[in-house]
Amino acid sequence: MTTKTYSEVWDLDVFFKGGSESEEFTAHLNETEEQIEQFKQSLQGWEPSNEASESSQLIELLKKFEETSKKIRQAGAFVSCLEAQNTEDKAANKHRATVTLLSAAFQSVLTGFDEKLTSFDQNVWEDILQTEGLSELSFVLTERREKAAEKLSEKEESLINALGVDGYHGWSQMYDVIVRTVKVPFTENGEEKLLSVGQASNKFSSPDREVRKTVFKSWEEAWGEKADYFSKTLNHLAGFRLTVYDKRGWEDPLKEPLAINRMEKATLDSMWNVISSYKAPFVKFLERKAQLLGLEKLSWYDLDAPLGETETKVSYQEGAQFILDHFSKFGEEMTSYSRTAFEDSYIEAEDRAGKRPGGFCTFFPETGQSRIFMTYSGTPSNISTLAHELGHGFHSYAMRDVHTLNRSYAMNVAETASTFAEMIVSDAAVKNAQSEEEKLSLLEDKIQRSVALLMNIHARFLFETRFYEERKSGMVSTERISELMLEAQKEAYAGALDEYHPTFWASKLHFYITGVPFYNFPYTFGYLFSLGIYAQAIEEGAGYEEKYIDLLKDSASMKVEDLAQKHLNTDLTKPDFWEKAVQLCVDDVEEFLALTEKK
Repeated sequence: MTTKTYSEVWDLDVFFKGGSESEEFTAHLNETEEQIEQFKQSLQGWEPSNEASESSQLIELLKKFEETSKKIRQAGAFVSCLEAQNTEDKAANKHRATVTLLSAAFQSVLTGFDEKLTSFDQNVWEDILQTEGLSELSFVLTERREKAAEKLSEKEESLINALGVDGYHGWSQMYDVIVRTVKVPFTENGEEKLLSVGQASNKFSSPDREVRKTVFKSWEEAWGEKADYFSKTLNHLAGFRLTVYDKRGWEDPLKEPLAINRMEKATLDSMWNVISSYKAPFVKFLERKAQLLGLEKLSWYDLDAPLGETETKVSYQEGAQFILDHFSKFGEEMTSYSRTAFEDSYIEAEDRAGKRPGGFCTFFPETGQSRIFMTYSGTPSNISTLAHELGHGFHSYAMRDVHTLNRSYAMNVAETASTFAEMIVSDAAVKNAQSEEEKLSLLEDKIQRSVALLMNIHARFLFETRFYEERKSGMVSTERISELMLEAQKEAYAGALDEYHPTFWASKLHFYITGVPFYNFPYTFGYLFSLGIYAQAIEEGAGYEEKYIDLLKDSASMKVEDLAQKHLNTDLTKPDFWEKAVQLCVDDVEEFLALTEKK
């Protein structure tokens, strides 16, 4: 399809030469530590009077805030890449501990900064925000001020940050350590191999059910063997979080994730209520897929099974060109960015042992570049993942001229950009399919994402909500955690499967992330929100990319309800928007059912 050759291994030397042994990176960490201390000293020397004239001092402090933030994020991004590309890199693990300490120290300084923002009377604060250089930051500064007012004292919050290094983030890092020990045995051509979890998960898209079933049995056993370790880790992570919430007087575990995602509970409830009322078409899809595979009912390990006798493999070069071709039908900027990502080795895609499972995109703010991590084995799902992560990268690129403090978009909006990129590729692929078989395969892959976002993610949300409720009363046993997972999956999939995945809670990194609690519902929000944007893009046709970029630029400086009202003219707390978005997914299912009726 293309003669262009793109590297499947990313370039990290452009940031710091020498990988985890980099002297440049060590120097960067030392500079970061010094900068945090300078910021701290400047802050301690600021005793704000309740006067609008304090704006000049605030502007100076914000410059230091911005510079320090960039340094820490640059370091964190580099370490994330080192850890992901080689799980045996012990030097990278040491760097992670250092970055965690630096981040905690910085957060403690910011706690003091935020508390000083609360010292102004409301009328004085509003005057300060009219100052040139501060008006563009009014949303994020007011957000910090309001959140600070809901927390404990500076001294207490600083103590929480300090204790969190070993008592909170430490448990998240423990999860990473345990995952490195998980190997999945698999016999291929008479030879038994120990697969990494990333390699094993790719086997679930094998056309051979015996392969899928065998790998799944080994997969469940591998996670089950370490389940008590994962259970201990999850319980202590949740326990730390709940204790902090209790001390702050926060009763609902969703309070923090909703605030982080800048959304109202009414929006979240409206979204899930609509999804719950639209499960029937997706159950029909799963039943039809089972029939096409010659099964009475699908099991968990059949969800990613391809339809048809042959397993189509697409090379990395072909996959890249496929994405670029379809991005080009939407807009020049997204295409240009993505081409640069391929040509300048932004992407780590090589299928090799020792890599972390999953995919991510991380941004290096000092350099203005992103890096994308995944394991590419040539499946349609891999192409979707690659487009998804390029969407994340484009989001950062679109905001390159926005003030650094206005670039911290919430996860739910971040998933909008990534899912939007996926939609462009998958929808165009279905419409341009060369045969009915190809169209069916691509349509099925597209619907699988709807099933994942509306059923799998729903299961994660139900599980985590119920787990946290039980954890309030004490430690939850390993067996009970698996029971909660099983119950959530049965409910979210509306009983459509034969076998489920009760140890899913152990295998999914998202439950162990400390940066964002409830790392689940933002995916579904982003998916459906992107469908609304995508529908508008189709309606308006050529030239919509400019409006899309304007939306992305605003994505970190207003609540999602206001973002939707401004750019989509819609109310997210009402069911109408969600019903229209879910209906687009249902349309795909109905087309699939019609195409497969004769089969």
